[in-house]
Amino acid sequence: MISKALIAASTKPMILSILAGGESYGYQIIQSVKRISGGRLEWSDGMLYPVLHRLEKDGLIRSHWRISDKGRRRKYYRITDPGREELERDKLQWESVHEALSKLWRPAPAVD
Repeated sequence: MISKALIAASTKPMILSILAGGESYGYQIIQSVKRISGGRLEWSDGMLYPVLHRLEKDGLIRSHWRISDKGRRRKYYRITDPGREELERDKLQWESVHEALSKLWRPAPAVD
């Protein structure tokens, strides 16, 4: 099981990455995360929507209501230009962390 702290830290870049691929609504974002993670990450509505609201308040995403093909009202989210810039900064940070951990976790060469 992945810790809540790690899930919380990765939520913003994951949402921004998903929205960089096109607009989406909450349930669809949750399903994308589940699919991308092979089921190891399972987000709930109660976890996702406060983050979406914060990202919108911060100007990183925008939303609009639309009626689905089945007649349901859905709130769709899309990334903004500042959101794309934030995503690029996040990518660099996560890549640095990943690179450092990868080096630490490689077996050390044998010392004769």
